[in-house]
Amino acid sequence: MPALHRHEEEKFFLNAKGQKETLPSIWDSPTKQLSVVVPSYNEEKRLPVMMDEALSYLEKRQKRDPAFTYEVIVVDDGSKDQTSKVAFKYCQKYGSDKVRVITLVKNRGKGGAIRMGIFSSRGEKILMADADGATKFPDVEKLEKGLNDLQPWPRWGFAMLPRLVSNAWSQVMCPLRPPKVLGLQNQMAIACGSRAHLEKESIAQHKCSFGGLISQPVFIGSILYGRH
Repeated sequence: MPALHRHEEEKFFLNAKGQKETLPSIWDSPTKQLSVVVPSYNEEKRLPVMMDEALSYLEKRQKRDPAFTYEVIVVDDGSKDQTSKVAFKYCQKYGSDKVRVITLVKNRGKGGAIRMGIFSSRGEKILMADADGATKFPDVEKLEKGLNDLQPWPRWGFAMLPRLVSNAWSQVMCPLRPPKVLGLQNQMAIACGSRAHLEKESIAQHKCSFGGLISQPVFIGSILYGRH
């Protein structure tokens, strides 16, 4: 796995009180069931809609199941607007144990932002969700069911959320905690989500510009390495 270069400012996040705390590492033992990584570039206007929907779902799920734990990691990919400030308001509202904001010194591209978030996550499962809210957040349950249906499956895998690209469906993958941490070797699980049957409806509702289809778990060497 390629080493992750961090500028000094990228080694920390601000807690709800505005104090610096050191970011964790993906190599640490997981302490959350789900990490949600949200790469964001100049998303001050669209981010609140996505965050409101995601956190509403996650909070309701936690109330139904107190054992369920989560975190949302917003990675500001060198935005020129107020993306970090907007995201930090959610940290103040929900606490830095649930919402964290990583502000990159310079733009790394979507893949680089996702990689930074994943390497700073604490979840057994890691989900990448776009800041524009193009996919309904509760659909994550379908991906989880897909993983659970792969029996037996290890606690490491990939999840994907569908995106509409030039009238064709693409998925974005995000890995779960590495086998090294869990004492597993050469094992993983993959869940792919698709809403192709809703294509016409989605075309009318969403106009997305995400490019790139990843169909193999070569994630570290491709999108995580900054190419997308």
